[in-house]
Amino acid sequence: MGCGRLPACFVALLLVAGALAVPAAAREYAAIFNFGDSLVDAGNLVVDGIPDYLATARLPYGMTYFGYPTGRCSDGRLVVDFIAQELGLPLLPPSKAKNATFHRGANFAITGATSLDTPFFVARGLGKTVWNSGSLHTQIKWFQDLKPKICGSSSPEECRSLFRRSLFIVGEFGGNDYNSPLFAFRPLAEAHDFVPHVVDSIGEGVEKLIAEGAVELVVPGVLPIGCFPVYLSIFRKQQPEGYGARSGCIKEMNTLSWVHNVALQRKIAELRAKHPGVRIIYADYYTPAIQFVLHAEKYGFLKQKPRACCGAPGVGEYNFNLTSKCGEPGAYACDDPSNHWSWDGIHLTEASYGHIARGWLYGPFADPPILDTKHLG
Repeated sequence: MGCGRLPACFVALLLVAGALAVPAAAREYAAIFNFGDSLVDAGNLVVDGIPDYLATARLPYGMTYFGYPTGRCSDGRLVVDFIAQELGLPLLPPSKAKNATFHRGANFAITGATSLDTPFFVARGLGKTVWNSGSLHTQIKWFQDLKPKICGSSSPEECRSLFRRSLFIVGEFGGNDYNSPLFAFRPLAEAHDFVPHVVDSIGEGVEKLIAEGAVELVVPGVLPIGCFPVYLSIFRKQQPEGYGARSGCIKEMNTLSWVHNVALQRKIAELRAKHPGVRIIYADYYTPAIQFVLHAEKYGFLKQKPRACCGAPGVGEYNFNLTSKCGEPGAYACDDPSNHWSWDGIHLTEASYGHIARGWLYGPFADPPILDTKHLG
């Protein structure tokens, strides 16, 4: 899925996409319904008040676009925000927001979310290492409970019709599932053992949404976690062979992400065959993040080893310190987040999310792109 192999006709399409995307998309999608974890949480975790321990709800979070913290784990907008804006839709309100209107969509994502429900982790002695505020299946239950507010006085068939004209974004899920054994310092093989369970659970979630009427679904894979300062700081390798020679990323961690993404794409292929009238898009977080590291200048980023914009000096050169994370005393933000791809060592900057969103909408970071030729022509 490299950037350099776009067919000429697709390049031509990109040139006119600016003129076509918003009106075509505005006709195409009546609403967006988003599910996920802290990569796409727009404030569900802070709707009922901000816990004292929650650094992500303090400045400099939100500094770039909103000018104040919104509960998003970034300096500004997230992928789902860019997608909504490009499709001519409002930013999605957090599903738990009071007095919000949900006719044009809702964001059910919440920080800490997993694909699997909590009993899976408890049964493996990992109940304390998973902070599960709302798994994928819990979020789908929230969606089902919110249907009266989404659909108003519409009939059940009119409600299904709305969902058939909507875009559903399901994830990413999996990152927090794998964090559970990883941050408990269990063997890496245990995280690999989780992969089929995590992917099957995502597949079940997709099918629940199809049963509700969804016919356009975006299912993202996971990020290359071995490139992120939080993992680089905690899981230091004694031997240089443990790191990518060009990237500086931890190879075995990225392999885990890659294995998940391959399994997820296989699951999506199964679901496409089973539901031929449904369009299921695989959205790629992995490739763009790797490109941000290897080809930083192409995206306007500083050429450097993975480094958080917002953090404090810690182990190594990653500007990540577990005792002084972004938003906590002693941490600071870099002068210009737009030239960093990593925001806080765990999440990405608005600039990164903008590049990823464009790659999902128009290619090359989605299979097929959300606004592919069928949708634009």
